[in-house]
Amino acid sequence: MDKFIKETGIAAPYLAHNIDTDVIMPKQFLKRIDRAGLAEGVLYDQRFLSEGVPNPEFILNQEDWQDSKFLVVGDNFGCGSSREYAVWGIQQLGIRAIVGTSFAGIFFDNCQRNGVLLISLSPTQRDEIGITVASAESHQIEIDLQQQTITTQAGKVYQFEIDPLRKEALLSGQDTIGETLTMKPLIDEFEKAHLAASPWLA
Repeated sequence: MDKFIKETGIAAPYLAHNIDTDVIMPKQFLKRIDRAGLAEGVLYDQRFLSEGVPNPEFILNQEDWQDSKFLVVGDNFGCGSSREYAVWGIQQLGIRAIVGTSFAGIFFDNCQRNGVLLISLSPTQRDEIGITVASAESHQIEIDLQQQTITTQAGKVYQFEIDPLRKEALLSGQDTIGETLTMKPLIDEFEKAHLAASPWLA
């Protein structure tokens, strides 16, 4: 997965609460057998009108937020069913981090495994950032994972907490498979000893 060290970009406010994975990635996009083209499905019923044309009222369709790199979201984002397609779509849409207060556990883990940084702040801090980025004159923020800070265009800094293991994985761009492969010498050693003790398995 891509490393996350320091990113600067546009943040889009999407502050509705309890947005579940069925909303993030509707069921009709789950029929695909690979990950290709999932960006289209992200928040489809909000981004598009019934006739399939972009909804001009939705924040991600508005000119100043079309290239958003971050989302500022409401409470309990990503609740509902376990749907990794939702995270794959968010990633393909170009979203590198999501700032909120709370996230569903499985969605949180799926984001971590796919290189999308989730940041939990207090409701007051989240709301302040949401109000700030709702203006095109102040919609850019910088997220520095090493320093664990969010900095607005006006220079206001918000500190956030993150589990050290999750932080290191994102900084190094190492997913769970990569983490396992760092132990390959130990795995090879165990396999050799196990086969020597149980030769009938070879």
